[in-house]
Order: sequence, then C-alpha cells, then structure tokens
Amino acid sequence: MASPSSPDSDAPSEITIGAGQARIDPDKYSPGSFTLIVDGTPQSHVDLEDPTHLVFEYVRRIGHAIDTLPDGPITALHLGGGALTLPRYVEAMRPGSRQQVIELEQDLIELVRAELPFPRGASIRVRYGDARAVMEKLPAGLRGTVDLLVVDVFGGSRIPAHVTSLEFYTAAAAFLSPRGILVVNSADGAGLAFARGQASTLATVFEHVAAVADPGTLKGRRFGNVVLIGSHAELPLGEMPRVYSADPLPAKVVAGRELRDFIAGAPVVTDATAVPSPEPSRSVFGGR
Repeated sequence: MASPSSPDSDAPSEITIGAGQARIDPDKYSPGSFTLIVDGTPQSHVDLEDPTHLVFEYVRRIGHAIDTLPDGPITALHLGGGALTLPRYVEAMRPGSRQQVIELEQDLIELVRAELPFPRGASIRVRYGDARAVMEKLPAGLRGTVDLLVVDVFGGSRIPAHVTSLEFYTAAAAFLSPRGILVVNSADGAGLAFARGQASTLATVFEHVAAVADPGTLKGRRFGNVVLIGSHAELPLGEMPRVYSADPLPAKVVAGRELRDFIAGAPVVTDATAVPSPEPSRSVFGGR
C-alpha cells in the first residue's frame, strides 16, 4: 500500500486501495470542508466545522430519514464507511449515540482518521472487512437493538451484488430494534430496473417501505440515487413529504400505492439472481 503524502506537501493526500486511488481534496467552495474521492468518484463530503452540513443529495436524504427517529441517542450500524459523514452527523445531532461502522478498506479509514479526525469523545467503532460477512458475525447481543442501519456499500462506483439480496436484507433486519429503520443508498439510471428490484425486495422484508429521490431520477430521466427506507414500524409519511420537498435539493417520497406502482412487478432479488448496480457515466461526477 502506498503511504499518504506528507501533510506539509501541497499535493493532495493519496493512497492506493482495492477500489483504486483514494485522496482527500479541500472543497474550494466551502472552507473547512473536504471531499473523499475514490478512483475518480466523489464518495464522501465532510465539513469538519459543521458535521450537520450535508452536501451530497443522497446523504441529505439519509440525514432526513435519521431525523425521523425519536429524539436522543441511538444505536447505529453503518455498512460502508467512506469519510464517516453520517456517523459524524449522528454524533453531532444525537450526542451519546453508540455507532459501529463496517468498512472494507482499512487504509482508507486510516487516511480519513489522519486528515479528517473523528469528533473528540464520539463512540464510533470501526470494524474491517466485507460488509455482509462482518455484519453476519456481529455479537448476538446487538440483534434487535439497532435504531439505524445504513447500507451505503460501493465497490468503486457500483453497489456489489451480494448486498442487494433478500437473504442480505433479511439478515440486516434482524439487527433492528422495534423502532429501527434500515436506509439503503441505491443508484440507477434509465428504466430503474435495479432500484425497483431493490424496492421489491425490501417490501418483502419490511411492512413499511418508502423510496426517496428527485422526480427526474424517479422518472428515469437521469442516473441518480434512490434512497430506500424500510421498517417494521410505521414510517411518518404525514411528515416526510413536507420535509423532503422543502429541502434545497427537493425530493419526492414514494410509498403505499405509489410504491407498488413504482415496483411494477419487479422480481425480488435473491443471492442467485443479484447483480451489481449499473455503471454510471463519468459525466455524473462532473464538478459543481
């Protein structure tokens, strides 16, 4: 593995990981903020001065989903670490929360720790390895206690097949508390076959499911992120559409009959049929 470049160097810190080259760049539009880029793909954005400042569209939408949980500290499990944007958000919004992160690339987290230190006193434990394999080996005492389980796993710019199946989501659901939510970052383009399959699969595992995305993505007009939320408890659907539509990056909430129409008979994804998410075009990651 390559070592990060010296902090005194003018060049960005960069290392080699399994997914390619990883580096952390200053955000020229937002002093005190930084972007983690892996193999040319922006993966995470962190504002060290204000961890509640969420920039990426899908991260803002996951943030709003987190905000629907009852006030106070939570137990959170994050599959996929990146620059730990969401664990930092949870710690800032809900001090005292207990959080665990599963990340494949240990060198990546070490780079993040060096360049973008965790909040002092935060209870964030990082475990290393494949997200599904490590999750399935977590202590039995964690089952039934997790209030927030975020699935944001990418290999480069694609979601690996083995974290998209009925078997995977069934195993993940076992960790949720009665009030807990599972939030999935899905990515898709024209036709939305992948995202519809994910929604169909979650609807098999959970009684309550919603999809959140901008209208253009939902209509298949552009490649984008579809955030899926599943829970055994009822979702606050009376409040969610207002919150998402009022965001500076507005989104539509699809649930109930609209979600069934969105799924449109898409088959449930199993380990035997799962495929990675589609490859986005490089134009998706153009500058602001």
